[in-house]
Amino acid sequence: MASALEAVKALASGFATTFMHLFRKPITEEYPEYKRVLPARSRARIILTRDPDGEERCVACYLCSAVCPVSCISMQSAEREDGRRYAAWFRINFARCIYCGLCEEACPTSAIQLSPFFETCEREILKLVYEKEDLLVSHQGKDKEYNFYKVAGVVTALGGKGEHFREDPPVDIKTNLP
Repeated sequence: MASALEAVKALASGFATTFMHLFRKPITEEYPEYKRVLPARSRARIILTRDPDGEERCVACYLCSAVCPVSCISMQSAEREDGRRYAAWFRINFARCIYCGLCEEACPTSAIQLSPFFETCEREILKLVYEKEDLLVSHQGKDKEYNFYKVAGVVTALGGKGEHFREDPPVDIKTNLP
């Protein structure tokens, strides 16, 4: 008998809540006119950033395309005369992207970053395929001072091995032999 009374009481409280909200004025947010403020850590559209020298950060290491669970990122690597690698072409299919952020976490150069811009609706699905020119921005994004080639230990025009910022000189392996 007690369980039946508790069930009726729970049912009555649920109906009371529904009945109370039945006569309230509805709260409607008109989307295009009123846009909700997004949280600081929201992530949406992917962008390609530049380093503080103005060069492209992407070195076409393929880590972002390897970690992407839906395989929406593709690229082709190339190398300049000074030894610096870059992406000859870079393509993201936003129709397949699930905005998980794994590509941003895998990127060693901080080239890929997710911006809070989320309005990417298109009537034609092929317009959601973005090329490198569409993704490349003229700022550094979240990491303002990071320059991969100054700390990577790669021989470039910036310096040789052991000459970069906070880098030890290379170790001669033959000196370690007994």
